[in-house]
Amino acid sequence: MAVTTPKVISFARGVPAPECLAAEDLADCARAAVERDGKTILSYGSGAGYTPLRELLGEWFGVAPSRIVVTNGSLNGFVLLAQQLGRGKTVFVEYPTYDRAIKILIENGASVVAVAMDEDGIVPEELENQMRLNQNAGFLYTIPTFQNPTGQTLSEPRRQSIVALAEQQNLLLFEDDPYSLIRFEGEALPALFDLTDKKSIYSSSFSKTIAPGLRVGWFILPEEIAESLTEAATASYITPVLLAQATVHEFITRGLFEPNLQRINGLLKARRDAMLSALDNHFSGATWTRPHGGFFTWLTLPAGTDAKDVIARAEGVTAVPGSDFGGPPNTMRLAYSFVSPDEIETGVERLAVAID
Repeated sequence: MAVTTPKVISFARGVPAPECLAAEDLADCARAAVERDGKTILSYGSGAGYTPLRELLGEWFGVAPSRIVVTNGSLNGFVLLAQQLGRGKTVFVEYPTYDRAIKILIENGASVVAVAMDEDGIVPEELENQMRLNQNAGFLYTIPTFQNPTGQTLSEPRRQSIVALAEQQNLLLFEDDPYSLIRFEGEALPALFDLTDKKSIYSSSFSKTIAPGLRVGWFILPEEIAESLTEAATASYITPVLLAQATVHEFITRGLFEPNLQRINGLLKARRDAMLSALDNHFSGATWTRPHGGFFTWLTLPAGTDAKDVIARAEGVTAVPGSDFGGPPNTMRLAYSFVSPDEIETGVERLAVAID
């Protein structure tokens, strides 16, 4: 008798579900971009990125295009910034935080210092204490809105306090903001970038709002850092993927971005709702975050439970243990963005069974 292996349900993949991707529209936009500007975008270009897209982003954020560098995904730009600003420096990060950021910083010679969070985000007093104990600061790296991995959002009073502290101590803020437009409810909070009068570093990406495979991220930087990052980009890969950047520009200028974002948010809200409902139905003795947007919730199991063991025992479901992000051993990150609501219900039930 044949044994049927259940389909693996992945709560590990922090990517948009396939139905979030506007493939036909993007194909048409890419074709139009080549027809209009092919001799530019199919050749080498500025390491700072496709000029029309930089100008458009400058209009969105009220800054000069010279301050904007468009990279092959925001993670690629993060690597270049870590090389420029992290080597030999102390970099403060949230605890827990994005695992790839930790890895990149360490590989590029930074000393990573974790700053405690609570339900309102980074605790300013903890940041101040760590700054006192750790000199030679490079910057604070933070994902203040719908954070990866916890889904938490830094409260507005905390944002004000951290900006004030950074100004007092001359600490550079690096705000990673790929998720804030993926909002299901509640009012948007001011970016740290705006609270610093546009003096800090701001980074985002079209991976969550258009398509990750295009690899179009961007940075808004002080002029001198933008110049050095552009030089580093040119030395690293000669030219960014201008075709992808021009496709994004065409998508936006056609008026497709906002309706597509609304569609994505509707699809992902249904998944967030399914995740929270499934956790309510199947878990007891555990707690989890209830994000108003983004891709993730953070599950805290009863004390003494090893999340790695639970994931290993769970049949047909995967997740990422919180320890990968620097979190406690009884935590895990659950991504609801990639799987269907029905799969979410089944996957959470399988995880709950694995705890017993």
